Amino acid sequence: MPRVIHFEIHADDPGRAAKFYQEVFGWKIEKWQGPMDYWLVYTGENEPGIDGAIAKREQPLRGGDGVVAYVCTVGVKQIDSYIEKVKAHGGEIIIPKRPVPGVGWFAQCNDTEGNLFGLMEDDPEAK
Repeated sequence: MPRVIHFEIHADDPGRAAKFYQEVFGWKIEKWQGPMDYWLVYTGENEPGIDGAIAKREQPLRGGDGVVAYVCTVGVKQIDSYIEKVKAHGGEIIIPKRPVPGVGWFAQCNDTEGNLFGLMEDDPEAK
């Protein structure tokens, strides 16, 4: 069955976005040595992760024709601590933490570049 194998986060300032994701999730992020402003993102260390990249947005998102990308949801162990990390590092909570009954806890956030992403903590007891 096909599955997501890569993601791309479009950013006005890729370095700022890299700093945000490193500080919030501890992801390894390094600037690609190729001809584009492209940063490689590694999310898995001792367990599989979906790796991706942060790319320079070609057009501004706000007031321009910038890329509106897919929303990726990040699995976390303690959603409350990640909500606080998002806020502390310049992100914004768009949909506050709420239960997905029988599945877990969910929130949606914007990063420093205005990209929407989700947080999900597994908890079959969530109501």
